[in-house]
Amino acid sequence: MVNKTTTQDKILDAAEQLFASTGFADTSLRQITSMAQVNLAAVNYHFGSKKELIQSVLQRYLSVLMPRLDQEFSQLLSSQKQNDLTAVLSVFIKPLLELNKVQHHGTRMFLQLLGRGYTDVQGHLRWFFNHHYGRTLDKFVLLVQQACPDLPASEIFWRLHFSLGTVVFTMASNQALQEIAAADFNENVEIEGVIHRLIPYLAAGIASPLTLSSQAH
Repeated sequence: MVNKTTTQDKILDAAEQLFASTGFADTSLRQITSMAQVNLAAVNYHFGSKKELIQSVLQRYLSVLMPRLDQEFSQLLSSQKQNDLTAVLSVFIKPLLELNKVQHHGTRMFLQLLGRGYTDVQGHLRWFFNHHYGRTLDKFVLLVQQACPDLPASEIFWRLHFSLGTVVFTMASNQALQEIAAADFNENVEIEGVIHRLIPYLAAGIASPLTLSSQAH
């Protein structure tokens, strides 16, 4: 049992590093087995396929993140007042930072993997998220709709995806941004500080009034 668990973790660790740096589509099972120092049969035995391996890599983080978010979203929805968008987005901060306990630099790693899921057009991940966490995601969208009652659902869809792209890019370049902040502005910014800076920016973008051009379309 110990050997099985160790082998699984070695495969998952190698896979997530390669997926984050190279992408899901451009990472081969041969590369993963080489880094993990296991044979292909071990991958097939523990995960069955590359798709299931991708899902298992993300699930290590999602199993920690999503239950916590679901609880927080439910509490906000049960309140009797209209929730401010900044407060809704701030719910993500602590659960995301807790991912650093899953893996070293887990927060950044997870968001990079999430971004890869979109840029690599992994359709099975859309099914995976909706199947396992659709209710939680619906709660979040509902909270955003309540905080921005003047925005149509289609506009919220676009703005949330623009926001996700901003988060993914920021986390992917987090190390470089920290170095620039230190060199040019003498600021020592950890990842928590980066996230705190992101929240008001995202809230302002999501909640900004509709322009005439966007209303026309």
